[in-house]
Amino acid sequence: MTTATAPLLGASPIRRPLAAALVAALTGLLLGLMLAGAGPASAHAALTGSDPQDGAVVATAPEQVTLSFSEAIAVGDGSIRVLDPSGKRADTGAEPGNLSDDSTVRYGVDLLPGLPEGTYTVAWQAISADSHPISGAFTFSIGAPSETTVALPTEEVGGGPVGTVYDIARYAAYAGFVLLVGGAAFVLGCWPRGASARPMQRLVVRGWITLTAATLVMLLLRNPYTGSGKFADAFDLAGLQAVLDTKPGAALVSRLLLLGAAALFIAVLFGTYARREDAVEKKDLTFGLAVGGGVVAAGIAATWAMSEHASTGIQTGIAMPVDVAHLLAVAAWLGGLVALLVALYRTPDIGSGAVRRFSRVAFGSVLVLAATGIYQSWRQVGSWSALTGTRYGQLLLLKVALIALLLAVAWFSRRWTGRLTDVPVASEAPEAAAEAEAVEPEAADDVAPERAAQLARQQAVLTATKKKRIRDADPERSGLRRSVLAEAAIAVVLLAVTTVLTSTEPGRTEEAAGAATAAAAPAAAGPVNLSMPFDTGGENGKGTVRIDIDPGRTGSNGLHVWVDGSDGKPMDVPELKVALTLEAQEIGPLPVVPDRIAEGHWSVSGVQIPMAGEWKVDVTVRTSDIDQVTIDKNVKIG
Repeated sequence: MTTATAPLLGASPIRRPLAAALVAALTGLLLGLMLAGAGPASAHAALTGSDPQDGAVVATAPEQVTLSFSEAIAVGDGSIRVLDPSGKRADTGAEPGNLSDDSTVRYGVDLLPGLPEGTYTVAWQAISADSHPISGAFTFSIGAPSETTVALPTEEVGGGPVGTVYDIARYAAYAGFVLLVGGAAFVLGCWPRGASARPMQRLVVRGWITLTAATLVMLLLRNPYTGSGKFADAFDLAGLQAVLDTKPGAALVSRLLLLGAAALFIAVLFGTYARREDAVEKKDLTFGLAVGGGVVAAGIAATWAMSEHASTGIQTGIAMPVDVAHLLAVAAWLGGLVALLVALYRTPDIGSGAVRRFSRVAFGSVLVLAATGIYQSWRQVGSWSALTGTRYGQLLLLKVALIALLLAVAWFSRRWTGRLTDVPVASEAPEAAAEAEAVEPEAADDVAPERAAQLARQQAVLTATKKKRIRDADPERSGLRRSVLAEAAIAVVLLAVTTVLTSTEPGRTEEAAGAATAAAAPAAAGPVNLSMPFDTGGENGKGTVRIDIDPGRTGSNGLHVWVDGSDGKPMDVPELKVALTLEAQEIGPLPVVPDRIAEGHWSVSGVQIPMAGEWKVDVTVRTSDIDQVTIDKNVKIG
């Protein structure tokens, strides 16, 4: 029993506008998604803190600079550089030390001794544990801020033309994997006779070529993508060797080796398997190909799991096999859907049994996707606020909506599948035989081989035309083709959204980084006014110190001090000193030496408050050679 199907987009003028509209809508959605994800890829490890902090002013040079991150990173020589105001290296140049503990990922570099006052720039660049490059820069000052010749980078690593090409290769790699695995699974599990169909062979082979080419491009561009951003460095052997020593590089090489095994699988599937006629032998070969192909497919899927989201964060031992299952389910469903679409439009022999078998495979894939997707969503998002308030969560909601739409369209496809019947071709045989007999005498009279070949081609065209006519007259098959085409269009958009998700910072880490930034951000500015009584114990040793700090925020402030005697009149004292201490962060005491500007009035400008917090203000008042006292008061600044 065989059936016939129409060519792509069909012959009917009614179906052409539908297909054209679907293609136009698909193109628009894909362009929108690509533009939405344009620019440098979102960093998956976020800088959550540093010591000194961005913009801080410290009294003395620290021994080292440390950076804290939301998740594990890979660092090397030059990953953290500290530059002095003239642009020279102020760190020792050694590889950053790993200072991480169970709760914090922290790296540090030692500074050179005897650093002068001024503004220093900290520039850092690393590889997130899920393979994406991250970078940034900030400044701090020793003693007081100064001019600096160092220009902070305006473009994040991983951007530019190299980043664009690398991202295109990532999209192509996912698409190739889906076509390769899904197409092969469709042939082997749903339609074994499709192994001899040329359109199915082309589909799977093109999937293999796409995945292989994309993987090679990613491997060559990995060094400039995470470093210089120059295409010429793609062929830098030292850089390539460095890439091979990293987790993403090892994953890409492993994928290429597995694709070699996949090429052997394809050769057997469309060679020996397609020609096998004996039912028992073909059943044994089917089992062997299913086991071998499944191992290879799982191995290729694992190359993503071992180098991206699943390989870092919480519960990696569970997340990685779950991610492999998720990718395989995506390929079986979406890749099988494309294979079914090609079969319905381009081959004459697919029957209702194959369609129904794929319907069961798709249902099982959806169940696996639902289970693994729920776990992955919890792991990457972590909270309802991150689901709605982060870009990752919003893309995840879009993905869920697309899956719901795809399932709705699939429900219509199942209805058409239930009404689908195989069209017998036995009635075609007498007509074909009669036509063959009609041309046979002419062929016999003409002994030229060219004429015989021409007649054979004409006969093939006549037979194909009759099959098309039968296909176009089958309303159930036409309805199924239209619904499967709609499914495939939605599936391509869904795959694009999924790929964008892999380059977007997970909601859990984005929210954590945002909370850390908010905690470190200065509070609302406001002038600080203090009044502190004092008593040095000597003659005329009693009075009141009044202090104003304006604007009372992090950064530069003006400080005024008034000393009033016990009679409330301005009082001159031989010595007055002020110091600021942030005990919670072990900063200070930072000495402040005000200048006398009038009787009982001292002032100083440019007092640097490095960070917000509960500061202790110490005031030392000396009223004679032997009588002095130090008083203090806590005040919130910043």
